[in-house]
Amino acid sequence: MSTPIPADPPGRPAVTPETVAEWSATLARVQAERDSLAVVAERLAEERGQAETEVHPGTGEAETDGAESECGDPVSLTILAFDDDALAAEVMTMVPWVDHILLGVYGQEITSGRPWCASWPEHDEALARIHHCWLAWQELTDARSGATGPSVWQRDHLEPLLLKLRAPDGPFGACTTNPDHPHHRLLPHPPFTDPASLPRPGIPRTSV
Repeated sequence: MSTPIPADPPGRPAVTPETVAEWSATLARVQAERDSLAVVAERLAEERGQAETEVHPGTGEAETDGAESECGDPVSLTILAFDDDALAAEVMTMVPWVDHILLGVYGQEITSGRPWCASWPEHDEALARIHHCWLAWQELTDARSGATGPSVWQRDHLEPLLLKLRAPDGPFGACTTNPDHPHHRLLPHPPFTDPASLPRPGIPRTSV
């Protein structure tokens, strides 16, 4: 009785340019998430160190003004309140997350119904909204947020952000609708409040 000859093992799949591009995109997303998580870890370590220094020795009681700066002013997480240097550093930290997570995973294609502007940091509304979403992502994708944290982030932060930013009448409405023909234009702000419309003490208010 003859021994059957085993079949040759299947050959290794051919590596194509498309495969390389897919691997590169996956690696970029992983690296972007790693970089963002490193920022989260650094900030958590800083916050923990600050919390420990705010406890009075021997009493175990924390100071009540820990959310205030040295000059007594409240510390704001809103990026538009940052000084120029801090804002520039914060935006540079956000860019990998915007490019590889926000756009790379959730961005979809650019159309007239879903515009996008590559110069988004110049749009104050977009900058503020993206920053707020990024802060929420850091908190809600942390393991301590529980298994539902990422889903809460997508529902409560990501989806409203994309609906607002990428609406035809959103902040990018006058910008790029075709990635092959880049266009960027800042929309004019509405007029400031008319001083004549302000109510004055002792004068009955006229309403329409």
